[in-house]
Amino acid sequence: MLTAKIEKALNKQIQLEAESSFTYLAMASWADANGYENSAQFLYAQSAEERDHMLRLFTYINDAGGRALAPNVKVKNDDHESLEKLFIATLENEQKVTEAINNLVDLCLKERDHSTHNFLQWYVAEQHEEEKSFRSILDLFKLMGTDRHSLYHLDKEIGNRIGGDGEPENGQI
Repeated sequence: MLTAKIEKALNKQIQLEAESSFTYLAMASWADANGYENSAQFLYAQSAEERDHMLRLFTYINDAGGRALAPNVKVKNDDHESLEKLFIATLENEQKVTEAINNLVDLCLKERDHSTHNFLQWYVAEQHEEEKSFRSILDLFKLMGTDRHSLYHLDKEIGNRIGGDGEPENGQI
């Protein structure tokens, strides 16, 4: 049985995962509207992955005797100065999610909730991969530059990171 404190924290994480999903959806729309088709497809897949992360938490809370709450998501559809700035924002978002997961793990240790602590280890590993993936994309901008020719090839490379199942393939270069 979840404590009220853990249940509240997990529901807060559901909110954050939902916001991430819709943030990536908005970013995909921006990329699509600006001619970055492959980056858009990558971000659509990333949005779906974040939704899956949310649903995994949702199910866990209910399975553990708590009550998962459907999130009320508000995301602004920002314009981005460039594709590079968009991907800087994705890394910043993932770092925020990582911090939240780490705080949840700390809370579980403090509350002696070993089951939830164990459940969250998947998220710890996943966040490591997410940050690594977005850092490697940003490294490509540094390596290739941001002229039109480079952006064309960057967009293609980012599109190649989508696996056969439509999910982003973390850590690929």
